[in-house]
Amino acid sequence: MRALITGGAGFIGSHLAELLLSEGWQVSVIDDLSTGSKDNLKAVEHHPNLSVCWGSVLDSGLLSPLVENCDVVFHLAASVGVRRIIDHPIDSIETNVAGTLQVLKIAAQGLKKVLIASTSEVYGKSERITLSENDDTIMGPTIKSRWSYACSKAIDEFLALAYFKEKGLPVIIMRFFNTVGPRQTGRYGMVIPRFVTQALREEPISVYGDGRQTRSFTDVRDTIRAMRALAAKEQAAGQVFNIGGGVEISIQELAEKIKTVTTSSSPIQNIPYEQAFEQGFEDIKRRVPDISKSRKFIGFEPQISFEETLRRIIDYHKSKAQVDNP
Repeated sequence: MRALITGGAGFIGSHLAELLLSEGWQVSVIDDLSTGSKDNLKAVEHHPNLSVCWGSVLDSGLLSPLVENCDVVFHLAASVGVRRIIDHPIDSIETNVAGTLQVLKIAAQGLKKVLIASTSEVYGKSERITLSENDDTIMGPTIKSRWSYACSKAIDEFLALAYFKEKGLPVIIMRFFNTVGPRQTGRYGMVIPRFVTQALREEPISVYGDGRQTRSFTDVRDTIRAMRALAAKEQAAGQVFNIGGGVEISIQELAEKIKTVTTSSSPIQNIPYEQAFEQGFEDIKRRVPDISKSRKFIGFEPQISFEETLRRIIDYHKSKAQVDNP
């Protein structure tokens, strides 16, 4: 099998590339390195089945031959992270919407299978106990840029499903719920790498808001396993799947846990959202997926404990600090 991974030098994309290469796939990667890194592919950079193109999915001249020469496209290229969305809203919206449209247009010419990476953010402010694929989305007002990411990814989903309906393009939408692991950066607001870095540096661990908001975190190895399984499932075309389901934990408890595991003396500080992001920032109180559909279609169940995941992340950041500060 031949795969194209857009955003393949990113956090999830690089792990997916490693998995597919280990199973004998031919893998092509395109990445503009806006949020990814060449170092993420270091373990496989000399693999004979890997080819890399440093460029943007918005460049049709680069993208077209890559799509033409693959069997399945894993479309992961996107602007990610609350911090980046707020600081660079124009680039984020254009990259997410125009990039996805470009991939779909080119893939439709050869009816290539496309797996679209979406996000639990599309559920917006829904207060349901667990979120299932058919639940309504409840977005905040357009004057709050925090919701532009959720809206852009929802448009991506509408576009993908429209191409399935009108063009017969086999698309599969994956809604990720807080995928975590080594190589994820805290620069754009990702909470675990930010907490771990602060704890290891003995800096204050900054919890935004009151810390009572909860999330369920999923190991990237579980996520990519689900992606590979969906790619092989013909009946999944034209459908949406939640990918997540790890242990639910409050952000305050997460900070305390990371402080304990790293044996850090860092104080835990609560910072108002307005100070951390922007005036009127809205957060989501609870975000936990219903994964019964993914369980039914591909037998998906998270297998890696949160404790193991957290230990791997901490070890990664420790080794990275040693490299950066020999």
